[in-house]
Amino acid sequence: MKYKLLAASILATMSTTALSATYKLTELGSFDEAKHNYVTDVSENGHLIGLVNGLYNLPIDISYIDFNDSLIKDAYKAAEANFELIDKEITFTLDDIENNNAAATNPDAHSFMLSFLSARGTNSQYQKLGNLAAIRFPGNQQPAQEQTLFDVASVDYDGVTRSVNAFYNAVADDGVSVGWGSSPYEKVQFTPDGETEEETHFVRDFINRAAVISDTGVVVEILPQFDEFGGISAANDIVKTDDGYVVVGQTSVGIPDDRQEDIDDNCDGLDEPISVCIENLYRSTSTRLFNVRAVKWTLDTSLNVTGTEQLGFGVTPEDDEGFAFVSNALAVNSNGVAAGTSDIRDNTSSSRIRSLPVYYKDGKVEEIVDQDDDWFDGKSTAINDNDIVVGYALKPIEGANRYKFFYHDIATGSTVFPTDFFGSSSSFANDINDNGIIVGEGETDVFNVGSRRREAFMYKIGDDEITNINDLLPCYESDGETRYKYLMSEAKAINNDNEIFGVATKTVEKTDTLGGVVVGLDGNIEYESVVVAVKLTPVAGEVDTCSDEETETYERQSASFPWYSLLLLPLVGLRRILR
Repeated sequence: MKYKLLAASILATMSTTALSATYKLTELGSFDEAKHNYVTDVSENGHLIGLVNGLYNLPIDISYIDFNDSLIKDAYKAAEANFELIDKEITFTLDDIENNNAAATNPDAHSFMLSFLSARGTNSQYQKLGNLAAIRFPGNQQPAQEQTLFDVASVDYDGVTRSVNAFYNAVADDGVSVGWGSSPYEKVQFTPDGETEEETHFVRDFINRAAVISDTGVVVEILPQFDEFGGISAANDIVKTDDGYVVVGQTSVGIPDDRQEDIDDNCDGLDEPISVCIENLYRSTSTRLFNVRAVKWTLDTSLNVTGTEQLGFGVTPEDDEGFAFVSNALAVNSNGVAAGTSDIRDNTSSSRIRSLPVYYKDGKVEEIVDQDDDWFDGKSTAINDNDIVVGYALKPIEGANRYKFFYHDIATGSTVFPTDFFGSSSSFANDINDNGIIVGEGETDVFNVGSRRREAFMYKIGDDEITNINDLLPCYESDGETRYKYLMSEAKAINNDNEIFGVATKTVEKTDTLGGVVVGLDGNIEYESVVVAVKLTPVAGEVDTCSDEETETYERQSASFPWYSLLLLPLVGLRRILR
């Protein structure tokens, strides 16, 4: 299973809220070389995989950079201006970076170079760095371990190139896992046609490639069916069978006519390396360079691919449609039924293509949501062994496009969009277990129309009631006074013991890009919110009574309040609602 009253009186303002502490939260451990840790899947036998973001000490290669070039000089001037705005003296020069190894020792210089390279992410003449890595959680809160997919040792500095991103998506009951990763970049010299001076370019062999990883960490690459110009493949879910494994994902099957014309017209290798031209086309066509199909691979116990089945897609292309069509399988159950997303033709305009939630069964692609109800985008993210599919879909709600989570019963053909946190809240289902419990995350910030905070939820089919998972956690730390430090923001997976796995935020000492603790201009340590991977275990808890934070402030300070401050209490209630 796989792939989110206004106070009417002073007494009302001082009321309390009862919360059930029926889950125990445990951190899964962290990868010390990164800031944020995520869990992505868990097997019924307890194997845990995840991702990290914000890798520390990303290596900076300066050997090819001309520090007299106007681009880097202008970037440094902009950095100086930014430092002045915060009354901070800049702590490095370009000469320090070029000659004194400042990018590896000075966090400000390192951050500057990361920003400089990031701003040139589409320019092949500058180093490419990835910020995502795959990890395994060994359990017992031990440090997580990195699982390298396709990265290789660098020829320019110690360690791997760190030019890749690696995604860990699903794990089988015996610990065999799947994901996908990008190819490492290689620094090459290229002389454009008609020129005499060489240029440095960073090139790679493929954009992304599916991988199956044994429980001992051996990586097996799954090639795409069409691998010209590298092709594309990704593995999203895995199920253990008696004979081996079933893996689902997507694979490139060809290049559409329009994109082939673009390649023929532009990628002749005269002005730039051919692979650079291919990457630019890939980016400019919104990942539609290749025709991509949902696929099911069968593997034997030695992880050899023994069969490949295209699962289809929901469009019959017309003769004059020379652009790419895409489908993807994100989840599969023990019955071999897969779920995911596919291009679907809009039912009001045949020239418009939608990407909608589907499931794949018996050679057919079956739609899940009704376009007549204005649903126009979405994904199926998980399916349990009772053939219940979950996911989310997009439609206009209260003047904005909002996602809503759903579950679909294949046996009855019914699709249900449960009531979530509030009418215009976007909500996302990430997983469902065989007990019919759905987990995911939804927006809880009612009054913010822009970026909204998300919190984790659980929903039991048949109960018609969504539960904020944070309401199932303790109110306070063990001292009984300090507010609980975790906020559960995403529930990513749930097993059949109803244990929930996901991510929570907590406040810690702030760290810079080299991993050092940040001290502010006032000499005090700064703090920030980070993401940690967590496990929630059901416990026989009792009801905790959690007072509102504003109420606590009032109770602590009431002895020193002037009498007229009581008149302001209704405004406190209003502020709480607005926040």
